[in-house]
Amino acid sequence: MCDYSLHNVMTRPARVGDKLETTAFGNSLTRGFAACGEPAIAVCLLPGTEVVFEAEAEYDGWFTSFRRRKTGGRVARFRQINTRKPDVHHDALEFPSGKIVLLTKLCKGQRATVLQLPAVGHAHEDTRELASADI
Repeated sequence: MCDYSLHNVMTRPARVGDKLETTAFGNSLTRGFAACGEPAIAVCLLPGTEVVFEAEAEYDGWFTSFRRRKTGGRVARFRQINTRKPDVHHDALEFPSGKIVLLTKLCKGQRATVLQLPAVGHAHEDTRELASADI
């Protein structure tokens, strides 16, 4: 899925083996994944999709100009959070440590590969309301 603020951006679904890069899209302030070589097209992940980053994933802290934070991992599973709140970001990655980071907080320029898609095309969406400083 692609976050609500990417509705004005061209999109396509993720495929196993896709090489992705975190980016900010021209028509949006939101960050997300684009396929390497296709920077204007957002690649949408289904809940349950697993990705692996080339290096430990990093995200912006609360003061984005000052600090990059590390996630503690390279492998993550895509999920949606706070889906009952319509005007907030929902797209997130969950790392094996349990850390959940919104896609829009990921630092630009990181590369990842799609490892696997969920077994079911309409994977369960997590509707828990999360209150974490990392998201």
